[in-house]
Formats: sequence, structure tokens, C-alpha cells
Amino acid sequence: GLGGLSLTGRKRPREAEKSCCLSAALLGEDSEISQEQLFELLKYAALGECHDAAQPSWCHIYHQSHLAGVVVVVLHGMSQLHFYRFYLQFKHLRKVFQHRFTLTPSANFPVSLYGEGTNLKPQNTAQGLTSTSSECISKSSDLKWDPIIQRYGEKKQGLTSYTLTLEEQKKNDYPTEGSPGCKGFISTECDQQRTDSSPLFGLDCEMCLTAKGNEVTRVSLVDAQGQCLLNELVKPQSTVVNYRTRFSGITKKMLLPVKTRLSDIQARLKKMLPHDAVLVGHSLNSDLQALEMIHPSVIDTSLLFARSEGRRFKLKFLAKAVLGKEIQCEQRIGHDPTEDARAALELAQFFIEQGPTKVAELNLEMLLTAEKLAEVSQNKAALQPQGCGFQEQLNEPPHLSKPCFLDCLQVTGQKPLLLGRQGLDSSGLCQSNVSTSNKQILQRALEDVPLSKFSIIEFSLGPEHVASHLHAGLHEKVRSKLTDMLTIYAGPFENNFCMKSVKKEFGRCGPIQSVTVVTETFQPFVCIQYEVLEAAQLAVERLNGAEVAGSCIQVQRQVTAAMLDCNALIKELELDVENEGVIYVAGLKKSLTETDLQEEFSQLKDLETLFLPKDLQSGKHRNYCFLKFQNSQSAVDALEALNGWTMRGGELRSRNALAAGHLWRWIQQMNHSNRKKGKHIFFEQMEQLSNSEQELRRKVKTLDHHIKKLYRSLQSNTLCVVLFPGVNSTHGAQAALGLMGIKDDEGRSAC
Repeated sequence: GLGGLSLTGRKRPREAEKSCCLSAALLGEDSEISQEQLFELLKYAALGECHDAAQPSWCHIYHQSHLAGVVVVVLHGMSQLHFYRFYLQFKHLRKVFQHRFTLTPSANFPVSLYGEGTNLKPQNTAQGLTSTSSECISKSSDLKWDPIIQRYGEKKQGLTSYTLTLEEQKKNDYPTEGSPGCKGFISTECDQQRTDSSPLFGLDCEMCLTAKGNEVTRVSLVDAQGQCLLNELVKPQSTVVNYRTRFSGITKKMLLPVKTRLSDIQARLKKMLPHDAVLVGHSLNSDLQALEMIHPSVIDTSLLFARSEGRRFKLKFLAKAVLGKEIQCEQRIGHDPTEDARAALELAQFFIEQGPTKVAELNLEMLLTAEKLAEVSQNKAALQPQGCGFQEQLNEPPHLSKPCFLDCLQVTGQKPLLLGRQGLDSSGLCQSNVSTSNKQILQRALEDVPLSKFSIIEFSLGPEHVASHLHAGLHEKVRSKLTDMLTIYAGPFENNFCMKSVKKEFGRCGPIQSVTVVTETFQPFVCIQYEVLEAAQLAVERLNGAEVAGSCIQVQRQVTAAMLDCNALIKELELDVENEGVIYVAGLKKSLTETDLQEEFSQLKDLETLFLPKDLQSGKHRNYCFLKFQNSQSAVDALEALNGWTMRGGELRSRNALAAGHLWRWIQQMNHSNRKKGKHIFFEQMEQLSNSEQELRRKVKTLDHHIKKLYRSLQSNTLCVVLFPGVNSTHGAQAALGLMGIKDDEGRSAC
């Protein structure tokens, strides 16, 4: 339904050449996606192709490897109904996020996100599972399907068999000669003439977040005997934004006297490493990127100990399960890079000496499962009723074959972050923090989100029973205001005016839902209700003062208390970032197809997408369409060009779009919703809503400010998704609404 333009076949945006970019054409019917499609996007954004995550089918992320992180903001208990009822209050949301979509309602989005994770559950207890792990090993004695065996075979090999090839380095975002983003990187000048007796060196770095991105603050290098050759603090070039003390152990005070710069470390490493040196590290690509150095021979232990579906074991787990060593202890602030470098080195040496079969027989996947189950068992007493329903499932049989979404995300090196008012996670897969207010959640988010690659932040307007109680009244009030905005009054006409002429003239502005004659006036007026906002606005702008059916008429909307801000709302809809570069064109012949229109409009410069709507009931094409252009100026030029344009005998009328995206579909559904309620129930709901609406407006405005503050604190190239997860209540369901974008250097969502 996009005029033959497929999402994956679109031209790459120019901005995508320099930074991350999100491309999605979400017009009309295509603005509705499933939760599975949303998870598809989040998984790819967090993992990328190097972890076997597929590019989403409905949108496209360019340069995923440059994403700084993923942040999902969930507005608990709210739906797209709330967004449009409080549209003027959501000032930040509507101005920043260009891409919007409709979802089916979700009672608890965070739960649905990691629901599959509850398949990691014991039959009895975690202890019982670990005690029978040998039984599990015997059952899987045929190791040919083990990822390690499939990758390396069963026989022992020399270290050269485990170094990454050039293609593997590129796939896993290692800096290589001539690769994008590596301009100015220093080569260690080691050659690739390595042998099975080449020396191994363990390398690890700690980084802080600066205005430039990740910069090295500490470097450690150990030799094959585990002796520390280098353990140096480094002063970043740019201003430090976050020291990440919890992980790096680095503080401002520690770096104050430091004089060593990155160039000094680069020179020392070049001098220390022999020509055939093999560097070993865990996710070593991050260290080399931060060091801005290129080295041809590397062993990455996060890839060496292979797992299925692109997942990776953490260094802390491997050190304990394989070497029997405890590293990265909770009691100590920050990681010790020398300890981590030594652990990675010893893991590589163990793998080389023992061979793939011995490593596969350790059954690391089962050991990891047992460790997670032990965490769950410890957290069981703290489970809350409003949590993810994990407690009720603990007695179900184990099912370990399919990794959950958040388990896959742990390949990023840390647990995803969940912040909210209730117990969001009890699976042990996340860093979960419970707060008592939105303000407290915001403060935690400002501190913790920069430290996490994947975060879910949940805000709410208040107690659920209050939101549910007001939902039906809110729905009626929004529907009533939409109806008023879609309705215009025209007249006065002569007593014997021709209704057919009136319908024809006003029909050129767009599809008419109903026409009635107003008989309460001295001279006849007509009341016309349109199906789309643009048509009603066009009628007001084009036909007010015009001669129709032999009379000079006035065209206006009804003046009521609810409509006093109509002009302000129309103006804000025009300025809405979702409608940027989109125009509405009416007066089309219904016989025209998308192919016909593409041919007719082909001369318009920078036309990107054409959307020809269909009637939701009959499936027939309507007499209007939406055109999306690559930029706003091209849309302005198109409006001038279309002024007075005739197409196959029909005069076209056009204006800036007001509801081109998912709002278009929602208005159609509201128009076709003829649910009736008793008057006493309706007025009772209206009274309750009026008493609470001022307070709701205040809360929504504050919530919008919280999201604005959080968004401004995010790094550039962060994918941010805001979800109104929808409402399921006795008064009916309201669909979820999603807004998304990748933050650019100016603080807006890119592309």
C-alpha cells in the first residue's frame, strides 16, 4: 500500500552515510505493526547482524554498529487515545519523533518483551538441576550439534586456527585497514606471519563516556605467563560526561594528576608487541576501537566459546565455569582490567590446550542455566503480585531450547536496565530498580541509562483503577471533538438550492460522510461531516466566501467550548514532525490506480512515497491521496505546482497533511464506530472526566517534560522508542501507539 515502494528498497538517506539512521515509511494502513515486528526492530538494534539478528522487515536501520544504545520508554496505562486527547500537552513527543505506528494493546509491555525468558525455570529447584547436570551431559553425549564443535570440529588445533579472519573481524566491528570509521587509527605494524608458537598477550581497557564517545581511561596488557606488562591510567582528550565508575572503577580524582594520553599508550604498545603477537581479549573489538589501533592477529574469547544464535557468554561466567576463578566481584567498585586481561588470556590457553571437544563437554549452556535458576531462587521471596507473572510459572517443566529476548541482549556485555514503579523483572536477566514516583524514576534513569546498552523506563500517570475508570469518558470526549473538527457548516443558500451542486463542490475537498440541511435558520444551511481532517480544513480555507449553488456562502466550524482551541490544534498538527514533507491531494477520480497516480505525479521533484487510501469497508480506492517528499521545500514546491492542476478532467485541491500517518487510520476507525451509550452513563462519565481532566493535563505536561529531559541526556545515535502500550478494559480496547527515532547531534530524531 505504498505506491509500489518497498521499505527495504528505498534509497539510503544522505545522512546515513555519516551516522545511524532509521528509515520507515509509515503511512495509512502500513502504520500498524505487530509486537513481533517491534521486537524484531529492538533485537536488531541491540545486537546487529554480527549476532545473527535480522534487519527488520518493516523499516531499516543504517549503520547499526554505530548505535550508542537502545532506550524504550513505556507510558503505563496509556494509549493513543491519551496522546491525541492531550496532544497539545505532549509538546516534546510530537516535535521530536518522526516515525509513529499503531500496536495491538499490551497489558504489560515489559513482560511481553521478556516473557520468553520465563522458559528458564527449574522442575524442582536450582540445586536439584545442578546436581543432575552430569545426567544432562550424558544425555547429550553426541556433541556434534554443539556450536563449538560445529565451528571448530572435534580435534585439537594450534592457536592460528582460533584467530579471527579478516572477514570475521569486519563482521564483528573490529578496526581494519581501510574500513569506514578507522581513519587516523594507528597500526601496531605487526604482520600476519603468525604461527602456532606465536606469543599470546591479554589486553583489556576501561572506558569512560566523553563528548566524543567512548574513550580509554585505563589500559592493561599481560604476557603469556600472566605477568602484567602495562597497567596505565589515560587522560581522555574530550570532556568526560560519565566516568562509569561502577564498571570502570575510574573517578575524576584518579585522573586529575594523569598526564598520559592515548598517543603515548599507542606508541608504547607498538614498541612492546613483537611482529607476530596475537592479542587476546573478551569482545576485544571494543578495546581496539577505543585505543584507535589496528592489529591483524586476535583471539576473541566471547566468540571462541561459541553459543547458538549469536549469543555470547560473559567473561565473569566463563572465568568461574572454566577456570574456577571469581572476577569482577560485586564488593569491589569497578573492574580490574589486569584481572580481566589475564582471565581472557587463560581462557584462550585452556581452549587451545584442551581442544574443542573437552570444552564442549563442560556443557557451559547448562551451567549458565543453573546459575540463572539459582538467582531466580534467591529472588523468589521478593516477587510482587504486579510483576511479570513469573512466580506462577515456576512449577512448569523446563524448556531450555529457545533463548529469550533479554538473554540474547546480554551479549552486549551487561544486563539490560529496567526502571519503574513495580517489580518489572524477576528472572534475574535485568538490572531492575523499583521507584515510588516518576520523578524518582527519571533521576535513576539519568544516572543509569548511559551505563546500559538496552534500557526500559516505565512511567505512569497514576493508579490503574483511576485510568480505567476514566477511559470510557475520555474515549467519548475525544470522539466528540474529532467529529466537531470533521464537521463544517455552509450557507446561507437560497430556499430552492441544488443539493447535488453543493455535494459536488464540497466533495472536491475530500470524502464526505454525511450531508444534512439545517432547518432552524431563516435561510438554509448545510452541515457536512468529512472523513478526513484535511478535507474539512480545505473546505474552510477554499470555499469560505465562494459562490456555491448560486449563493455566496460562509464556511465555518461550530463554535463550542471544546472547539475554542481548534485553530491552535490544526496549526500544531501541520507543524507535527510526522507530517513534515507530506501533502494531501483531493479531487482524484476513483477509477485512478496507484500506477496511474505514480505516472501523473512523476514530474514532482523528490517524491518519495505515494499512499492511496482504501475504504475500510468496501476496499475501494478513495478520491484523495497523500504524497511524501524527501524534504519540506519539495513539498512546498509541489503544493504550488498542484494549485489549479487538473487530472483527467478533475480539478485537484491540496494542502499540508494533518493526519497522514497512523492517525489517519485511527480517525477512520472512529468514524465507523457507532457504539451507542445511555445518556445518563455518558453524562456521568463526562462529569467525572471534567473533574479530573485539569489534573490529568498537569500530569501529562510534567510527564512530557520528564521524557524531554531524559531524551536530551541520551548520547547521539541512540535509538529511542516511546510506547503508549494501550488499554484493555470493560469499556473496550484502545490500541497502543509507538513513537521512535534515532537521536542526532542536534537532539532530534534522525531521518
